[in-house]
Amino acid sequence: MTMATTVLVVEDEAHIRELVCLHMQLEGYICIPVGDGRQALQIAAEQKLDLIVLDLMIPGLDGLTVCRAIRREGQNRDVPILILTARREEADKVLGLESGADDYLAKPFSVRELVARAHALLRRVRRASAAAAEAEPAAAATEPVPRTVAVHGVELDPARRTARVRGRDVDLTNQEFNLLLLFAEHPGIVFSRTALLSKIWKGDTFVTERSVDTLVKRLRHKIESDPASPTLVLTQWGVGYKLADV
Repeated sequence: MTMATTVLVVEDEAHIRELVCLHMQLEGYICIPVGDGRQALQIAAEQKLDLIVLDLMIPGLDGLTVCRAIRREGQNRDVPILILTARREEADKVLGLESGADDYLAKPFSVRELVARAHALLRRVRRASAAAAEAEPAAAATEPVPRTVAVHGVELDPARRTARVRGRDVDLTNQEFNLLLLFAEHPGIVFSRTALLSKIWKGDTFVTERSVDTLVKRLRHKIESDPASPTLVLTQWGVGYKLADV
């Protein structure tokens, strides 16, 4: 039996909240409507979710604060987050992505596009889960010694999805871990933004090269001593990114 998909919709404008929930329910999803940031955090702490649609301008706690709090800890720290914003300035959209969101829509938006983006985010998670499930039987059959990756003071355990940087534990989202693992396995190799899109997002629709830049920036803030002057994840101007050579 397939588990139902649960979507938390955080939007203070009742008519928008009801419209989004209506179309989510028409897609067969269970929808939890919320109009307040604090209530959204409480639900995220108590219930496992599959997707969060999050307006930035909400009472109680603003959407950016809610997004950052969910990403820090708890059972939904890796859940895909689609932010809604009335702000059209690029800086505001980038700030939402840097806070941990996976995608955004500017108001007014097409409900069909919102549903399509929700589908894309959920497909990404399902593909990752399916790949992990396929890998488990093979791993159990061969019983390999768990492989860890260590370079430049970065220690990654892919089996446990844990990361240590210079002796301290670092909490990474699923995408941040995948990006750092890719870099750590190929130190000194430059990956273009297009290559990173195909390897980390695997061709998902609605994801752009800007997503690569914001993911790299988020990762640097967690692993670099000085994110403004990185020594681990380096920019190769005009090409892409790489981990410092050994």
